[in-house]
Amino acid sequence: MQFGMPTLIENGTLEENAELCAELGLSFIELNMNYPEYQLGFLERTDELLAAADRFGIYFTVHLDENLDVADFNPLVAEAWLETVRRTAAAAKKLLPLRGGSGPLILNMHMNHGVHITLPDRKVRLYERSFDKYMSSLARFRALAEEWIGGEDAVISIENTDGFPEHEKKAVELLLESPCFGLTWDIGHSKSSREADVPFLLSHADRIVHFHVHDRTETPPRDHLALGDGETDLARRLEQARELGVRCVLETKTADALRRSAQWLRSRSFLPDLSEARI
Repeated sequence: MQFGMPTLIENGTLEENAELCAELGLSFIELNMNYPEYQLGFLERTDELLAAADRFGIYFTVHLDENLDVADFNPLVAEAWLETVRRTAAAAKKLLPLRGGSGPLILNMHMNHGVHITLPDRKVRLYERSFDKYMSSLARFRALAEEWIGGEDAVISIENTDGFPEHEKKAVELLLESPCFGLTWDIGHSKSSREADVPFLLSHADRIVHFHVHDRTETPPRDHLALGDGETDLARRLEQARELGVRCVLETKTADALRRSAQWLRSRSFLPDLSEARI
């Protein structure tokens, strides 16, 4: 199994993140495009990323901006998001040689729920109300993604967040008709949604290519905890990740929680001793 880390808000530079990644014997960093320092202009400076990867013995995956919405009803907005994915995919393909046979390069994405309208007795999601238009936009996205990725070993991986609504499950299945798409199982998110997404994820287990791993408590509700600090059945989920042969991001939000999570994994033989780790 290979484990990686997210870009941390306390680390202001790529080098700080890469140093920590190497120190902990982790394999990769998931570059988060929500951060101002990891926007397209930076990702397209692939020579710098390749140099950092070579120096620290790591590689990269990408987390697309959580606001990504290729189905936005405003065509100007939708086109801007599509162009963002196109250029991100083009940059990411230049990083493919870094992986060393470790599986597809991941572009992680969230499904945007879109706007909802609050009525006196319920909330109406506009993507559900205008379902055909929504699906048409996603079908176009799927076709364009196939052009952008081509035959390269890269996957746009859809992450569960707070429970896929039924219309969104159909949208995800539409995207999964293409080999350019896969699934990310975020085990903390699935626990926070009372495992509502687990049956859907397991029904497409052959398309799961990525895990986000963090702990969670229910009372009080706290997420993105260090491994062992919450109530998630981590051993079970990690064994499932091992069986599926996928890599895992330790999606804690601080360096301290990341260090403790790496120690937790080593104590249970999910990570090798640092003397044996690939650094």
